[in-house]
Amino acid sequence: MTGRRAQRRDDDDGECRRCSGSRRGRAGAPRTGWHVVPGMAGGICMTLLLLLVIPAGSRKSWRRRGQQLIPNSRERTEGGGESFPLDFTAVEGNMDNFMTQIKNLAQSLYPCSAQRLDEEMKLHLLSNHSITCNDGSPAGYYLKESKGSRRWLVFLEGGWYCISRENCDLRYDTMRRLMSSKGWPATKKASGILSTQPEENPHWWNANMVFIPYCSSDVWSGASPKSEKSDYAFMGSLIIQEVVKELLGKGLDTAKVLLLAGSSAGGTGVLLNVDMVAEQLEELGYTGIQVRGLSDSGWFLDNQQYSRTDCTDIITCAPTEAIQRGIRYWNGVVPERCRQQFKEGEEWNCFFGYKIYPTLRSPVFVVQWLFDEAQLTVDNVHLSGQPVQENQWNYIQNLGRELRNTLKDVGASFAPACLSHEVITRTHWTEVQVRGTSLPRALHCWDRSLQETNKNSKTPLKGCPFHLMDSCPWPQCNPTCPSIRDHFTGQEMSVVQFLMHLGFDVQKMASQQGMEPSKLLGVLSS
Repeated sequence: MTGRRAQRRDDDDGECRRCSGSRRGRAGAPRTGWHVVPGMAGGICMTLLLLLVIPAGSRKSWRRRGQQLIPNSRERTEGGGESFPLDFTAVEGNMDNFMTQIKNLAQSLYPCSAQRLDEEMKLHLLSNHSITCNDGSPAGYYLKESKGSRRWLVFLEGGWYCISRENCDLRYDTMRRLMSSKGWPATKKASGILSTQPEENPHWWNANMVFIPYCSSDVWSGASPKSEKSDYAFMGSLIIQEVVKELLGKGLDTAKVLLLAGSSAGGTGVLLNVDMVAEQLEELGYTGIQVRGLSDSGWFLDNQQYSRTDCTDIITCAPTEAIQRGIRYWNGVVPERCRQQFKEGEEWNCFFGYKIYPTLRSPVFVVQWLFDEAQLTVDNVHLSGQPVQENQWNYIQNLGRELRNTLKDVGASFAPACLSHEVITRTHWTEVQVRGTSLPRALHCWDRSLQETNKNSKTPLKGCPFHLMDSCPWPQCNPTCPSIRDHFTGQEMSVVQFLMHLGFDVQKMASQQGMEPSKLLGVLSS
């Protein structure tokens, strides 16, 4: 496999294995940037190992003399480089053991140890210090480069928001890292879709990874600097644009794909900014970069709360009221195509996925739990303590139905019937499945479909789905859901225990499903 052909596999689907990259290994030798197919990784690394001890220009026609391998006379006179004999005297009679050790060494290099030596992302504060966090400290990003890869993953961190001077002050006192860069560590180790390990991140592990810490408290929408009138800056949207601008000088200018991803508030931030990033790159002349979005747990509903409460803080405030207050406080901006869909003063509608999604030009993959914990929290449905009442149980089931309905026209989605929040940066993100397909697999299928679209192929992909939604009606009815723990004991709960805790009526549900109660319990237990 040539370097060029292997490089193309890396660009297309990310399933090839990097045998080396941009950094130096323990011996200080520069790494080369080859990419190999998974099944060939060990063999290629073995070949490279042997080539390291056999000089260039002296590899073609060696012959044995006694216990030494020496070049022939022609190679001694024409070989371009110093040659030396390989002495096998020490291993004579024990060659099998020697080769076993060589194989073990090659396997320890898989996918070549230099890739594993440095898994941490390094902090870069923005050189443009006018783009800041809430407290005026410079914003920044963590970067792990992958030389040779033309794929970039830029991740937006989540972490709620603040919508008034009072709760921003409280946020600053209790969660300062979400409002200031002053305490950020110099390095960060990532997981999930940001991991560099193929086992944890099958299709994106060898991309250039960027993590943008959330320090603007504005759902990545603000565009107002700190001033004498305001004690806080809200510059989330500008931070993203400035990071993209800096990355162009670090290799993004040659990128083929930029995947803008995010979880929770970061997931909503993806919906608000993915088209803006695409337009920014187009205006700068980088029309060849394909910009895509991956929104995780940021697809909120503007529904009626289960129980109405005063908007005293972001937890009890109804989603619509919180965003209406916030967008005014942050001087938030939304994409022009979405803004045009609503009257002046109603731009807050664009913060809700099902309203902004139809206006987006960039491809977006939506990951959303059907029973999202953050959604239930702002809807004032609390699942700790006493079992929920029948009205709450009905509300929870209806929430799942409503969310499923808003996703039915989303081309690429992954929606398990689980009670959870955020997933793509969790180490267990490969384990959850919908109809037998994992999230990494669905993302890979989506990538492939976009490649076929760019090639104007009209042949649909067979056996590679990426529109996946559970149809079962209860939280945790998907057996691959993340486990639930009792809030008081900390003990892991089975699906049956959890549903009983919610006040699940086995007799009633079994009757609705047309089966015996014992059979329903058996299905749930398995």
